[in-house]
Amino acid sequence: MGSGNDSILDMYLYETNTLLEQLDGILLAAEQADTFSQDSVNEIFRIMHTVKGSSAMMEFTSLMTVAHRIEDLFFIIREKTMEAVPEALRPELFDMLFQAVDFFRGEIEKVENGEALSESIDSILDKINSLVNKIQNGNAAPAVENSAAAPAAAEAPAPANQDYPFGIHVFFDEGSGMENLRAFMLITAVKDYSTDFITVPENTENDPSSSEVIAENGFFLWFREAGERDSAIPAVQSAGSVSSYEPVDARVEASAPAAPAPEVPAASAPAQPESPQEPAHPAPEVKAAPAAPAAGGQQHAKESLISVNLSKLDQLMAVVSEIVITESMVTASPDLKGLRLDNFTKSARELRKLTDDLQDVSMSLRMVPVSSTFQKMNRIVRDMSKKLGKKARLTLIGEDTEVDKTIVDGISDPIMHIVRNSMDHGLEETEAERVAAGKDPVGEIILSARHTGSEVIIEIIDDGKGADCQAILNKAIRQGLADPDRDYSQKEILGFMMMPGFSTNTQVTEFSGRGVGMDVVKKNVADVGGTVSISSEWGKGMTTTLKIPLTMAIMDGMEVSVGESLFTIPINNIRTSARVAAGDVIHDPARGEMMKFQGNFYPIIRAKDLFGLEDGHDNIEDGIVIWLEAGERSYCLFVDDLLGQQQIVVKPLPAYVNSFDIKSCGITGCSIMGDGSISIILDIANLYSAGQSMF
Repeated sequence: MGSGNDSILDMYLYETNTLLEQLDGILLAAEQADTFSQDSVNEIFRIMHTVKGSSAMMEFTSLMTVAHRIEDLFFIIREKTMEAVPEALRPELFDMLFQAVDFFRGEIEKVENGEALSESIDSILDKINSLVNKIQNGNAAPAVENSAAAPAAAEAPAPANQDYPFGIHVFFDEGSGMENLRAFMLITAVKDYSTDFITVPENTENDPSSSEVIAENGFFLWFREAGERDSAIPAVQSAGSVSSYEPVDARVEASAPAAPAPEVPAASAPAQPESPQEPAHPAPEVKAAPAAPAAGGQQHAKESLISVNLSKLDQLMAVVSEIVITESMVTASPDLKGLRLDNFTKSARELRKLTDDLQDVSMSLRMVPVSSTFQKMNRIVRDMSKKLGKKARLTLIGEDTEVDKTIVDGISDPIMHIVRNSMDHGLEETEAERVAAGKDPVGEIILSARHTGSEVIIEIIDDGKGADCQAILNKAIRQGLADPDRDYSQKEILGFMMMPGFSTNTQVTEFSGRGVGMDVVKKNVADVGGTVSISSEWGKGMTTTLKIPLTMAIMDGMEVSVGESLFTIPINNIRTSARVAAGDVIHDPARGEMMKFQGNFYPIIRAKDLFGLEDGHDNIEDGIVIWLEAGERSYCLFVDDLLGQQQIVVKPLPAYVNSFDIKSCGITGCSIMGDGSISIILDIANLYSAGQSMF
């Protein structure tokens, strides 16, 4: 039973978070346009209806109540159009909605952490109710004469029509107000479960005077047969303002029954209709509580998309990894050496092709676009613009670029921190300052992503004032990070910004200056196998570049040997390799051995010396020099031999080994080869640092 409840909760959290992201996007676009389109109004109404229904099922009262009040508000806006909201009231409406999204996110976070939900929601409800009253009073709905329905309501349980003898008698919360609109919203909800019913009073949406009748006598829904009435009860249960309801049967014979509507669990808020007045047909096969709303009422989406727990994808990747290793063990078995096995070789080639395809498919399942992370930054730029009084716009480029799901999760916080830095530190304080510098008064932050083979490059660019290198260097000297007597390049000075505890902010603000800075960004990016670099031009702006691997599980590697030891170099780090003569090597007193490639000189690092290996070639003519590149670093590695390219499964090093900070020595993990031997995977960026420390 517990696991069933857990899966429903997981589904609820997933669907609600998805809807909140969707809502955030709608609100940001609407705020820029200073109005909601009719489609946006309908969409927000449906999102709130969905959140209300699924929260009611989960018994999250605070979420349900706030969603219900916003649903009421947008019901009024939907009926009266945005013209009912005067322009002076719109900033208040947008601010309230953003606060509501933050409230929902906060409550969802509490649910995820197993904490108790907020008991006091009065402040946000007061804001919503205040807006409802202002909109209502500013443009009251015209009363329509429809008093004939009232006597019928008082004479329960007599049906308004003999053909509809099965009823539900509904009472709304005492003092909730707008009972006529609540009744109409209940009708809209019930239409998703049954389309053949009548109500008393009828035509409530156009009759504010019926509120008094409903408050006193309750509201009736009448159905042709009991099955239809029973299938509609979940809609009544999930309506947030219903205080009580009671099935009632009139003492008359029912006429020919209508076909019963398919039963959908109470938790499922109604499938979203194509238009506000036309109910969509619920899909009977969708049983998971909040799953129906996420599909957005589009049948094809239900058939083509499926939510899968990430842990299952991890298991799949683990199995595929083992298959890759086992396939290598079989085809490279020492028992087969020297044998001519044409059929076996042909089958082995086919098996390799299939395992490659299997790897590609299993990896593609984990790939998600960075758009969800990028879109969240819109909200940060919007909030900080308001609080800091700076005008700024966010430009997104390449948001469809796909990266491994675990990597996307890992880079979300770093990107957020860099965007905040750009807003707080980067952009000039005033528009006048920007105009004086010959810039657009509205600052721009560009967030871009692009593929380069096996890695993704993410850039966060701002057109602010850039980094003051002298101020950074002075701060680094004061903190003992830099040598006052040494000349540093601009790149080295900017590198100090990623040192622990380094902050140039003289004042602690809500957003920065707490000593938690770019060092955390660097660590988080390094945790997913990526690198961070900063470039800046004083007065022109700053660019922060993240280079992230597409996936961390399986990669193409070049196997090299040094004596009896095996090493793997990621293919994307290799520029070229060559056998060289001793005369081609230049001996530099400061940087050791150097090698010339394409007009530039690069230092040579000898793997044998770096790792202190006993065997391996010492003469440069006997081995191979490989020209490597990682981020901004480019150098040569001297090894004994190239053994060939192959796909390898990255295995993390044991925690005991990692405790010796082995990563800083240029080792990132290991891989099991076909014959069972272990190959060390080299971290090309850190290998350079380790090699340089030898000189």
